[in-house]
Amino acid sequence: MISHICLGCADLDRAGAFYRAVLAPLGLVERAVEDDGGPVMFCWHLPGCVAPRLYITTPYDDSAATAGNGTMVALIAPDRAAVDAAHAAGLSMGGSDAGAPGLRPNYAPDYYGAYLRDPDGNKLHLVHRADLLAAR
Repeated sequence: MISHICLGCADLDRAGAFYRAVLAPLGLVERAVEDDGGPVMFCWHLPGCVAPRLYITTPYDDSAATAGNGTMVALIAPDRAAVDAAHAAGLSMGGSDAGAPGLRPNYAPDYYGAYLRDPDGNKLHLVHRADLLAAR
């Protein structure tokens, strides 16, 4: 259903370092992005998959990057340890905690997740659920 997600940032180098640290424990790999005449961007995806993709870039219109109120990107983690590692990596790279790693049985019995904001305020949800992995 989703082709790609694009998140705006104010400082591409800072955002790139943050996302490299957070996305590595989730098994996402960075891919080169060809110059299309727009701003430079970074991209990640699952190995062997064309989509979905996650892009980080400065806004095309040169206005300030802002985080959407009520907007959140949820990323699948292969296991609970990956949720913990990605959350810790994000905090160490200047992100802020928006919900510590742990079980969330009010969502589902085996739902394990954490919430994190990147240095630009974009909200990420790191989630491990057996049914999500089976659907891949």
